Amino acid sequence: MLSRHLLRPSTSLLSSSSSSGVHTASHKELVDFCKTELAGIQVGGHVKQERIIEEPQGVEVKVAGFDKKLLNFCANNYLGLSSHPEVIAAGKRALDTHGAGLIHLRHPGHPQANFQELEAKIARFHGREDAILYAACFDANAGIFEQLAGPEDAIISDELNHASIIDGVRLSKAKRLRYKHLDMDDLERQLKEAQGARRRVIATDGVFSMDGDVAPLREISWLADKYQALLFIDECHATGFFGKTGRGTEEELGLGAKAELINSTLGKALGGAMGGYTTGPKAFIDLLRQRARPYLFSNSLAPPVVGQSIKVMDLLLEDNTFARTLAANVAQFRNDMKELGFTVLGHVSHPIAPVFLGDVRVASEVAAQMLQEGIYVVGFSYPVVPKGKARIRVQLSAAHTKEHVKKAANAFGRIGKKLGVI
Repeated sequence: MLSRHLLRPSTSLLSSSSSSGVHTASHKELVDFCKTELAGIQVGGHVKQERIIEEPQGVEVKVAGFDKKLLNFCANNYLGLSSHPEVIAAGKRALDTHGAGLIHLRHPGHPQANFQELEAKIARFHGREDAILYAACFDANAGIFEQLAGPEDAIISDELNHASIIDGVRLSKAKRLRYKHLDMDDLERQLKEAQGARRRVIATDGVFSMDGDVAPLREISWLADKYQALLFIDECHATGFFGKTGRGTEEELGLGAKAELINSTLGKALGGAMGGYTTGPKAFIDLLRQRARPYLFSNSLAPPVVGQSIKVMDLLLEDNTFARTLAANVAQFRNDMKELGFTVLGHVSHPIAPVFLGDVRVASEVAAQMLQEGIYVVGFSYPVVPKGKARIRVQLSAAHTKEHVKKAANAFGRIGKKLGVI
């Protein structure tokens, strides 16, 4: 009985405080505030339902409440590697050889060889000098800007950058400027305003996750050269699959290596477990090892994640056939949906293929009916996207077959006609 009690200390403390009258008023105020906010979310039709996946993430998933498996079209598993047998086997081997966890911070402890091996392969994959691992790319974005820019510097950021970039920039003491989404004229205006700064840093997603649109890196890098600015890109929705060999936005746009610094994730196409990284000049990576707070004050990645990520990098460095298969699926889905009369947002070659619907209730209804058709998709609405911009964010995978893609498009067609969307 004692151990069960210790598992739930917060519950017992809360009931004790309430019964003795301690903090009763402040506790009630907090609960009432939360209830009011949640009621507003409900009335606005913006409630996001969490569905429980009962089996490993794959092209088909067993979702609680459904008798049959659903085709999964809403995962970041772009290359289908989260359930790849070689990746799973590598994770198991690392579990046996290195244990479940390191139980210490990476820096004060002793870095294990497999961490250094993974960092070297990440740097090689991106064509950079070195790389540093974090528990998540959110941590990588939280750690980089404070070391990259100080009070004498300026960071110029796309207004629709990922929340982790926004939060990371806020941690810096640099002057912060925003330019309108993908607007190169406005970017140049901000660069002119920042000309008095010691160092100027342009920060952008390579691919923006809600719309699947792609940063115009050719124009951005030209402006970076003109105004002697550094270029940082977040490649979470590009690494491993975007571009002919999966090297990301630079490769897709035919630019070669243009960004001084890249942050990306192991938690999407590269196996889908956890982990993020920064890759770039060795001197800057060395500086991050000495000063980046999320690196110094957070536990290391679990060794099994490192082991399976090494196998993923080996597969991609050897011959990335996964990216070519994914590209064919993307082309098929986008063409089928266009013929049906849907508006599909994003870059024509990117597997994020948001089906634009506008109205939040229509998007919710389409998503619900797609589930009944055996297709697992999710509607996105405010505050994730602007009001009036609701959509179904479809995500293609290399694990989908042509038949899977056709089934999804046909289901959208039947539902769209029934609801008067097309």
